[in-house]
Amino acid sequence: MRRFLRRFPSLPMLALSLALSAGLVGAASAPARPPAAAHAPKAHAAAAFLTGIGDEQVEMFGDPLWRQLHTKIARYIAPYDAVVHRDSLAKATEWIHAAEAQHVKVLVAFYHSEHTPTRLPSVAQYQHDVQKFIKHFPYVRQYQAWDEANRGNVPHLFSSPSATATAQYYQALRRVCRTCTVIGLDVLDQNYTGPTIRYILEFKREIGHLRTVMPSIWGLHDYADVNRLESWRTREVTRVLGGQVWLTETGGIVQFGGAFPNRNGSGLARAANVIKYTFALAGSQSSRIKRLYLYNWSGGNSSTRFDAGLTDAHHRPRAGYVVVCRALHAKKCAVKISRH
Repeated sequence: MRRFLRRFPSLPMLALSLALSAGLVGAASAPARPPAAAHAPKAHAAAAFLTGIGDEQVEMFGDPLWRQLHTKIARYIAPYDAVVHRDSLAKATEWIHAAEAQHVKVLVAFYHSEHTPTRLPSVAQYQHDVQKFIKHFPYVRQYQAWDEANRGNVPHLFSSPSATATAQYYQALRRVCRTCTVIGLDVLDQNYTGPTIRYILEFKREIGHLRTVMPSIWGLHDYADVNRLESWRTREVTRVLGGQVWLTETGGIVQFGGAFPNRNGSGLARAANVIKYTFALAGSQSSRIKRLYLYNWSGGNSSTRFDAGLTDAHHRPRAGYVVVCRALHAKKCAVKISRH
């Protein structure tokens, strides 16, 4: 959700609030459903889902805090044209090889180009570039056609595909990797789910027109829901998606503009509570939700607009890390936590 800000550090931070004006920015203002929707779900005694981390910083794999979690899945966002640009390819190679060295199964989500972020590729160009990527990384067998496909456009900053275009990218990705697990769609829940649901239904209609295989696994980012300690958006969207759902990005927001401030460390405690709630929600929906990727590992500082890191800018553990550590039954969770 946030990686374009890392990869385009000169872009105005205003872009994120523009892109999500219908989503998280309203999180602290008014609930979209009655307060009863905020009650914590009851997790099953033995939650049948895998937990992983999404991040784009290779330092995560060398961190003893990460290693002791023993999680075996991780998610990486790659430009669809990464293989044809030396800088993008170098970053992807370093990250993926570091994951593979620790026997971590990588889920790659393709995204806009780092070099031409406002120009969407033709289906032929997309297919050509992702095919080269897949050949370059033969051990990566799980993919998403486009990260947060329903995110929308910010003029002069980045563009997102229509549901029709995303269905065509999905078909192209399946064509070039028939033995891969290709997750259908990857969507944000948003404050009001109507636009998300319309996007999903349009995608499914186009899949029917293309006469390709309807996805059996879907990706959802439920930030708007869990950061309100609510579950109705997740339940509503997963019902429309159908099949198995992976929460390919989720987690507690430490800081996001004025909507989620981190005054005197309040955001750290709030994010930890959100992570607890997220685990409970996934557990209560374990017949449908089979994977959960927390975003992200690497936190920012006081000037960072969006920060959901389990560690701070100096790689020190935060309260949210302790929640994850205990949930994954690691041995050394009694760590001194950062106040930043």
